[in-house]
Amino acid sequence: MRNPAPSGQNIMEKNNNETTRLKLDPNGKFPVVAPEYYNFGYDVVDRIAAEDRNKLAMIWVNQHGDEKRFTFYDFSKLSNQAANLLIKHGITRGDRVFLMLPRIPEWWIFSLALIKLGAVQCPSPTLLTPADLQHRVRFGKFKMVITDSENAHKFDEIYDDCPSLAARVLVDGDRPNWISYQAEIGGTHSALSRHAVKSPVRIKTRSDAPLLLMFTSGTSKYPKMVLHSCSYPLGHQVTAELWHALTPNDLHMTVSDTGWGKNLWGNYFGQWIVGACLLIYDIRGKFHADELLPIIEKYEVTSFCAPPTIYRMMALNDLTKFDFTQLRHCTTAGEPMPTETIRLWKEGTGLTIREAYGQTETICMIGTFRGMKVKPGSMGVPAPGWEVEIHDDEGHPVPQEHDGRIAVRISSARPVGLFTQYLYNEAENKSCFIGDFYYTGDRAYQDEDGYYWFVGRTDDIIKSSGYRIGPSEVEDVLTHHPAVYEAAVVGAPDPLRGARVKAYIVLKPEFEATESLVRELQKFVKQETAPYKYPREIEFIKRMPKTFSGKIKRDVLRRHAETGESFEEHC
Repeated sequence: MRNPAPSGQNIMEKNNNETTRLKLDPNGKFPVVAPEYYNFGYDVVDRIAAEDRNKLAMIWVNQHGDEKRFTFYDFSKLSNQAANLLIKHGITRGDRVFLMLPRIPEWWIFSLALIKLGAVQCPSPTLLTPADLQHRVRFGKFKMVITDSENAHKFDEIYDDCPSLAARVLVDGDRPNWISYQAEIGGTHSALSRHAVKSPVRIKTRSDAPLLLMFTSGTSKYPKMVLHSCSYPLGHQVTAELWHALTPNDLHMTVSDTGWGKNLWGNYFGQWIVGACLLIYDIRGKFHADELLPIIEKYEVTSFCAPPTIYRMMALNDLTKFDFTQLRHCTTAGEPMPTETIRLWKEGTGLTIREAYGQTETICMIGTFRGMKVKPGSMGVPAPGWEVEIHDDEGHPVPQEHDGRIAVRISSARPVGLFTQYLYNEAENKSCFIGDFYYTGDRAYQDEDGYYWFVGRTDDIIKSSGYRIGPSEVEDVLTHHPAVYEAAVVGAPDPLRGARVKAYIVLKPEFEATESLVRELQKFVKQETAPYKYPREIEFIKRMPKTFSGKIKRDVLRRHAETGESFEEHC
């Protein structure tokens, strides 16, 4: 039995060469090590603001073409003003604040203010309903909520049922019983008040102190609440510098709602640690992925990251019509990227999309990093400092090319960027932290070159007639068929096989759902992969049920396959 090489850096040395390793980490910055004290607001934003008052941090643009530009100095000053406002209304170190704003600069302003105060923030998607919010606010015991006029009514509906909620801040306009940011900000100061905060002005925060609460996207269960420490932003230096391949001279764009973990991955921590500028595209209402293409061209984006769904939609356009000469790096994560989309993007732009793997609970822990050979469909190799192994169900390493559970060693050194715990959920903590390892809940295998390949969530693996079938590999084959726009595969109950492979398929507009197409798709899968993996049942649907972050809700599809329960409300 061969034990997979544990270190991403070792894999780089073994399977590529010394030159590639040096390209990956020429200055010896990795693995990232957290100091005893760390505060992203002071140590990154304020530091850059002091060193270069004119250094651009963000270009913000909306769907109407309105544009605003902010330097690091702007964010330093504005976040201090917001911090004073929060202090005035009772927010201190350790207090929990619920942050629900669209993609507007105030999200970053208040997030930085909370970091500087040592408070604990919880970013959340604006699409949440009052029922969703009530559960989250009560469960997390939040003291304050910060939102905008469009979403304030949701919190008014639940306010009386959330006893921990003491204050509500509105970033735009006025509302009865709400604190108005616009009305009060004129009376605050650009430096944290020495009367409000004991001298010295800067609040020291330990690296292991609480920083951030994030609810998981909940593809199969009700969302869990993930706790990250103040060292978490540091871990994203790997995400930005090794995966996005950013330098201080880059303009980076990540397509993400501010409530997703992906926003922290691509629009905040790592990018500003590197000193790159962000392009934030404020999307409201109806959105078409192809509207991103002229934005990338106009602003001469150098690094672009988006979920596979966005790439798939953009690749339907004639990409050769756009000037992408400044675009150097394209990345994706969140779910497996269909290799057909990678091919189309390469043909249209000349660039290969590099994939990576991580969770709300982690940073970019596995990736196809800069300078590496790209294997389309592979997640890549473990990041420096992340010792990753593939285990069987008993916790033993499996041979290469055999799938198993993704395990991260935490006994020798806990990787910077790994979450602290699930809050108020000891059962989940015990199930994922076992002995010397953290188990991600996902399955993968490692090839002979040390590259990792995603198989699926542990709960998503289909066991049929003694075979273990990963849904992503069947989905990838299906999306190569010219009729298929999107595919999701689950296990349906089968009295003979235990489970049978069932595919839910969204067709491209020019194709019709027919029995002959079902047979054609089944034959196609048999020809392209092992015959036992082919979908014995295919159902054509109009829309795919997804989470707020764009991940397919397989639990919803499984319930439909098992009981016929409708999933329209999830689409």
